[in-house]
Amino acid sequence: MIRHRPFGSGHPYAETEDQRVPARPLDGQPVELRVRASARVVSVVCDWTVDGAAPVELPLTKRIADDPPATDTTTDAAGESVGGAAGGPPGDRPDVVDGGHLAAAQARTARAAAGSWSVHTPVVNAGSRYAYRFRATTDDGASRASRWFEMTAARWSDAGGKLNVEGGDRIVPGSVRWLADGDGVLRVRFELALEPDEHVVGFGERFDAVDQRGRALDAVVFEQYKAQGRHGRTYLPMPFAMVVGGRASWGWHVQTSRRTWYDVGAARPGRIVVEAETGQDGELGVRFHGGDAPADVLRGFLDDVGRPTELPDWVFRLWASGNEWNTQERVLAEMDRHREHDIPVGALVIEAWSDETTFTAFRGATYEPSEEPHELADYTFPADGPWPDPKGMVDELHRRDVKVLLWQIPLQKMRPHPGHQAAVDARQLVERGYGVREADGRPYRNRGWWFPLALMPDLSCQEVRDWWTAKRRYLVEEVGIDGFKTDGGEHAWGHDLRYADGRDGAAGNGRFPVHYARAFGDLLRACGKAPVTFSRAGFAGSQPHGAFWAGDEDSTWEAFRSSIRAGITASACGIVYWGWDLAGFSGPVPDAELYLRAAGASAFMPIMQYHSEFNHHRTPVRDRTPWNVAAQTGDGRVIPVFRQLAGLRERLVPYLAEQARTAVGGGAPLMRGLFFDHPDDPEVWRHPLQFKLGDALLITPVTEPNISKISVYLPEGSWVDVWTGRDLTGGRTVTLPAPLDRPPVLCAAEHWSRLSPVFAA
Repeated sequence: MIRHRPFGSGHPYAETEDQRVPARPLDGQPVELRVRASARVVSVVCDWTVDGAAPVELPLTKRIADDPPATDTTTDAAGESVGGAAGGPPGDRPDVVDGGHLAAAQARTARAAAGSWSVHTPVVNAGSRYAYRFRATTDDGASRASRWFEMTAARWSDAGGKLNVEGGDRIVPGSVRWLADGDGVLRVRFELALEPDEHVVGFGERFDAVDQRGRALDAVVFEQYKAQGRHGRTYLPMPFAMVVGGRASWGWHVQTSRRTWYDVGAARPGRIVVEAETGQDGELGVRFHGGDAPADVLRGFLDDVGRPTELPDWVFRLWASGNEWNTQERVLAEMDRHREHDIPVGALVIEAWSDETTFTAFRGATYEPSEEPHELADYTFPADGPWPDPKGMVDELHRRDVKVLLWQIPLQKMRPHPGHQAAVDARQLVERGYGVREADGRPYRNRGWWFPLALMPDLSCQEVRDWWTAKRRYLVEEVGIDGFKTDGGEHAWGHDLRYADGRDGAAGNGRFPVHYARAFGDLLRACGKAPVTFSRAGFAGSQPHGAFWAGDEDSTWEAFRSSIRAGITASACGIVYWGWDLAGFSGPVPDAELYLRAAGASAFMPIMQYHSEFNHHRTPVRDRTPWNVAAQTGDGRVIPVFRQLAGLRERLVPYLAEQARTAVGGGAPLMRGLFFDHPDDPEVWRHPLQFKLGDALLITPVTEPNISKISVYLPEGSWVDVWTGRDLTGGRTVTLPAPLDRPPVLCAAEHWSRLSPVFAA
């Protein structure tokens, strides 16, 4: 009849129609209490009591369904933010309802608003304890009451917790403040000095800017479907950043997996304000890292969270993928087209392979459900089915020198109600207590918009990781799979979830994608394979676990620019193997110019791959293959130029492998902003989309349409135009031709003799 969840769904950027606002009440402010009610409810009353006194009645009013959603911004009596250092979670937009990518998610939100009631309480004060419940009356006069809820008000003060600082202390004296309510410390805030000539880079993968100075942001794992650059949200945040451009490079790591916020000189130009959630003990660690160069700072951070693991050379070849490649015949046909057009491909990602109830069985296979992991012999693959011979297919692809990865999701689907093997897996997960749990011990049911109400395995536990991956072991050992696309690690919502490693949701949710990629990497290692996973979600500690891509984006020039920023910032936090869906994966196919410009840039990124979104098999086909883009655009340049770029990429593989080995060993990142090698050059910040690929190559992506020449900044040193062999002196800006088949690339002169053959073919 009525529902009230004080903390709502756990969505980090949106309120729900049944929550308390703010969820953590603040001293000297009223609180809005919301409930969801069935259509038959005609009135709702709140019984409100203070410090055990007799309750008073507060009548609720029905909310208007089309009210714009409120933000998470709240302030205390002194006007201080509780939603973040800048006054609320950055990126909130009044047109964002639920942040989801499915129309059903938006529809659910609209329905929720239609049945929502609310009341504003009197002002609440620190030191008192408040309790409330709701009573609803239906149109037939029946009445029902909710349980009682308790809360206290929080306020900021100069004491309350403990800040453990290592590696030197850059915290501004007197800036540390603590937010606490009647049950303990909730957050801490402190300030760092920022000099006028300093720039701030990091915070994980960031789509909106390379230099975050003048911006406000947070670090929480979130699935933002497309337009990440406009919303300031990311799948792969980290509570780490480095400061570059002053007397020396330095950085800091907030040693937590809980949510953090940053105002990087936005409110006050000379200050970085850091705010972080704390555990019940009120303690937080901060470690500062310094050095002569940004690489030294990064090396110190990686000593904290783990160094990247070297992956095999084949990851640097072209990756091919399409969500609608859902049969063995279609997969082999697309690989035949690569051979037909002489476009080399090194890795194939098959997304639509499984029954999508277990993510362990090929669609169309027949088999008996089992409590124990299956072997390949347990399956029968009908000759007229979608996958008549998976092992034969993989063997054939290996003969063609193509590696194979399969798509995964870390959920046990529960809608529709599971049957067959999915029912066995769900029962095991529940009966053995292998799932992430709600605070009351019930299995957590996914609150997000993708696979709603699914169960989630608790991958913080080694026993659960072994159980979950054992069901997939035959895919590696017998079918011969070479890796996994570990998609969708962002499904844990809620601060009060419970994990087997002792963390609550506030501390454990950000760690989930780390455990997820680790689990599949361990499986691959155990089967004698390299730990090649391909993830979009992550956190500090993800660095040792495989490769990453920048998530879901449209085929637009804006998304192209955002993705380059994402690669530069992810690398600044120690992600070595990174790529994106070149030219975007969603919507109509890109025009020929965008596609080839994106391919030209991707040929000089750590991972070069194309991919396309599910389009319900409608026509025109939206594959991002060069032949489909050529057919859809009618542009005859697409296939020959893409062939040329893919061939160049093949010749680059030895260099990429060598430079990745250096990065993994503690050197500068493979893909890196110019500031890594030229931290004292203020001009590099005026060219944020230029980047180095290893020690030798300087890349200038063409990210605007209708360009035939481009302005390129050359840092100090001697450079060579790789297409003409022309020598160029650094420390200046030059204009270079930018034809579609020759993306602007320069080589450091000292490396040209060994790399010139790569560009001579």
